[in-house]
Amino acid sequence: MESLTFDALGGDCELYGIEVDAAALEQSRAWILRMHDRFTRFEPNSELSRLNSSGGRWSSVSPDLEALLRESLRAFEISDGLVNAAVLPALLAAGYTRDFAAGPTASTAAPRIRPLPEVLQLRPGEARLADGAALDLGGIAKGWLADRLARDLGNNVLVNLCGDLYARGGGTTGEGWPVGFGDKTLLLKDLGAATSGTTKRAWAGGHHLIDPRTGLPARTDLSEVSVLAATAVDAEIYAKVALLLGASAAPTWLEGRSQGWSLR
Repeated sequence: MESLTFDALGGDCELYGIEVDAAALEQSRAWILRMHDRFTRFEPNSELSRLNSSGGRWSSVSPDLEALLRESLRAFEISDGLVNAAVLPALLAAGYTRDFAAGPTASTAAPRIRPLPEVLQLRPGEARLADGAALDLGGIAKGWLADRLARDLGNNVLVNLCGDLYARGGGTTGEGWPVGFGDKTLLLKDLGAATSGTTKRAWAGGHHLIDPRTGLPARTDLSEVSVLAATAVDAEIYAKVALLLGASAAPTWLEGRSQGWSLR
């Protein structure tokens, strides 16, 4: 088994592969770093930042960004609007204006967050973002990238991008890849997993998980939710919804969608 760990997408990334050579893992790392540079909101010349500053005009977008924007629209739909990539103005207002390691800036009044389908239009090769709207692709991007890389890397691989992961194949034993899940270790085979929480990226008076209903950092009785689903991106969506809904409503919403969850 070959493995590779590195820092990207704002955290720790891990790649494991059976019958996958070290060169393929290095190529995968380079691909993730390129995707990070294209989809980050913290670099003014990234592809996402150029779209965010397009001022309501139709703009050319790459096939990768177009696919990710379509995934963001799907996430909005299946989450009943609770996963809304248009929360960037609220993140900025909360003080998350720069890389987390640099610390927060002063908060300002929370803006109203419009539904994503109202501010984002797509047609083949182009996107239009309403003037004043701005996107943060965040966890959606990590889940989407994990799914895509696991599909392309090999038949028996584990791709973990900052906690959004996909386990493909049966691992070294054939029974599944061992993955920490809540307070347990599970064997995952052809499954995605993700964890959403309010403590890892938190500062005095706020955290990074915005509730689009209020435009403010979420007020929830849960601090961490881990979810299993058919894909990493679905697990990411479901975990965020569950965290926003809270301990009483989350199990009902997850039932029939998720293949397992842990609430804390």
